[in-house]
Amino acid sequence: MALQSMTGFGRAAADHDGTAIAWELKSVNGKTLEARLRLPPGFERLEQSVRQAIQRRFSRGNVQAGLTVSRAARQAIPVVNEEFLKDLAGLAKRLEDQFGVAPASADGLLALRGVLDAPEAAEDEDTRNAIDAAILETLDDALASLEIARTHEGDALGGLLRAHLDTIADLIERAAADPSREPAAIRERLAEQVRLLVETGAPLDEGRLHMEAAFLATKADIREEIDRLRTHVASGRALLETGGPIGRKLDFLSQEFNRESNTLCSKSNAAAITAVGLELKAVVDQFREQVQNLE
Repeated sequence: MALQSMTGFGRAAADHDGTAIAWELKSVNGKTLEARLRLPPGFERLEQSVRQAIQRRFSRGNVQAGLTVSRAARQAIPVVNEEFLKDLAGLAKRLEDQFGVAPASADGLLALRGVLDAPEAAEDEDTRNAIDAAILETLDDALASLEIARTHEGDALGGLLRAHLDTIADLIERAAADPSREPAAIRERLAEQVRLLVETGAPLDEGRLHMEAAFLATKADIREEIDRLRTHVASGRALLETGGPIGRKLDFLSQEFNRESNTLCSKSNAAAITAVGLELKAVVDQFREQVQNLE
């Protein structure tokens, strides 16, 4: 599966029997999936369907979805209030007969308030269902556009994360191959420390001294940390190869990297190993920063 970033933009527009439909989607980072909708009045009925469509596409990120619907004016059928018109015509006739006023014309009577009404054409259920279906179909197109944008950025993030893992792997091998880890070098450092203690003239128990020396040598051994770091690198590469919504898993892995890097620095008794540990921590921080953008 492809990697996805949690940031992106998508848009789609369509026309359905004179009704213009447009969706604009924006996605940013988020710990979970959250959808914020802006629907025009009267279209709140679509909220649940819109949320479900977003959930089918994505697992993480804050998605803002805005819908615009522009309807063409629908032709209305005029309605004549015939009783009222009849009364007005009769009144006009009486005025003409009694006072000699000009006869009333048909267009004049129809122009009077209350005679002619042009109500908006009612939207039947079939029409409403057809518009709803067109809106949801256009939403799918917008979601596909957003998914493409998130995937393009996810590909770029994948390249950065793989490069960070390569750098981490190189640093691990530098620490593993450092001459300070050779048994002869460890013995030499311990012997020097023992010599400095003996030179103080303080009474020392030889058996206890050997025990302490063995303990220090064991404590300074970083083989376990190196083995675990190698395992973490292999796990990270496997996750990137698998793809999909792996952001949380990689975030947990970056915490493990950081923990082992700290231990490496604390156990180090050589400047070279300490330097590698510090470099490792810096790269791990960069790795984790990029992981925060991944779904």
